[in-house]
Amino acid sequence: MADESLAVEIMSSHVTNGTKDVGPGDIVVVKPDILLMNDVTALLAIRVLEETGAEDIIDCKRNNTIIVLDHYSPPPTARIASSYRRLRAFARKHGCLFKDVGEGIMHQIAVEELVEPGQLALGADSHTITYGALTVFSTGIGSTEAAYILATGELWLKVPHTINVELKGTLEWPLTGKDVVLYILGQTGGDGAVYASVEFMGDGLKSIQVSDRLTISNMMVEGGAKTALFPVDDILLDWLMRERGIDPRPAWKRLSPRKAEPDLYVDLGRLEPMIALPAAPYNVAPVREVEGVEVDQVFIGSCTNARYEDLAEAARILKGKKVKDGVRLIVTPASRRIYHKAIETGIMEVLHSAGAVITPPGCGACFGSHMGVVGDDEVMVSTSNRNFPGRMGSPKAKIYLASPQTAAATAITGRITDPRDI
Repeated sequence: MADESLAVEIMSSHVTNGTKDVGPGDIVVVKPDILLMNDVTALLAIRVLEETGAEDIIDCKRNNTIIVLDHYSPPPTARIASSYRRLRAFARKHGCLFKDVGEGIMHQIAVEELVEPGQLALGADSHTITYGALTVFSTGIGSTEAAYILATGELWLKVPHTINVELKGTLEWPLTGKDVVLYILGQTGGDGAVYASVEFMGDGLKSIQVSDRLTISNMMVEGGAKTALFPVDDILLDWLMRERGIDPRPAWKRLSPRKAEPDLYVDLGRLEPMIALPAAPYNVAPVREVEGVEVDQVFIGSCTNARYEDLAEAARILKGKKVKDGVRLIVTPASRRIYHKAIETGIMEVLHSAGAVITPPGCGACFGSHMGVVGDDEVMVSTSNRNFPGRMGSPKAKIYLASPQTAAATAITGRITDPRDI
């Protein structure tokens, strides 16, 4: 039913082509509240605008457009540095909100500063889906579509069908949102949620903090989801007031937790630490089943798991211990704000003293461009979202995806380790 879907509720309020009585499968024209592009996708969008002659009609302020330099930040080559110069010039000319080198990952900046519940956010990056944790209909689009929005302020979308996920029980340490979403992906596979709005409900929401919700929403795109939405509840409201200084809006009542027939159950109390094996995020197993695999590198970073809470959990395990000889631990905070807070609270000192290499905020090794890529036949445990061949360096490398707790435990022992053993 339409009134059971958060996606329909949000999309209907952004329709510009007639009736707002929309349902799954309908094709609608919508006006997004914000358009986001990064250093990779913005260049492609600009090329489309130039080729079509549309560049002169662009007004980023009208379209609430932001460009973030995050994937190659800081630039590792002269060619990329020149591309960054071009993006800075474009942003100045057209009034785009602009985040330069070192500010962090586009998705983290969005949740820290930009998006609010009930909004429609379109981003030229597949992990734009992350903002669903804040009850934002957010989804990734292509660079050509981003160019179209820049030129017209609108875009057509199909209203997704809904997959309701009921969370039951309580999530207890060292379990995290990463373990939850890996378990779900193990159930859906890589195509079980194609063009769906995955929506979360149930009493288990009470133990899922916003940092974990962001991780869950972020990775649901690996199951094909169009968006992944948590409702507006007390946990989110408290976070918005504490972290963003935003008071509740009356319109948010329409986005409160709702009841619906669940399509998938997750018993949080029965979960155990999970890990994704090479070479797909949905190729999952309990950590216990793969313990002992020796690793060359551990990466704690990405838009999935490089928030302050993630760094703090890694530090909790690493405090007073050392990264095993022969193992590299690379830590890349998701934003400048997170980096600063981790310094202020001593988290960075703990990580550095344990032997971690700390890099500037950004995508870093997750994108496989620099600051920690792996070589032939190397094995890495990463807190990021993808482990396809070549994603983080050599196609011959093996990448495992896990929580910050599992990653930190692995860095200490030099082999895949259940954090409950540390």
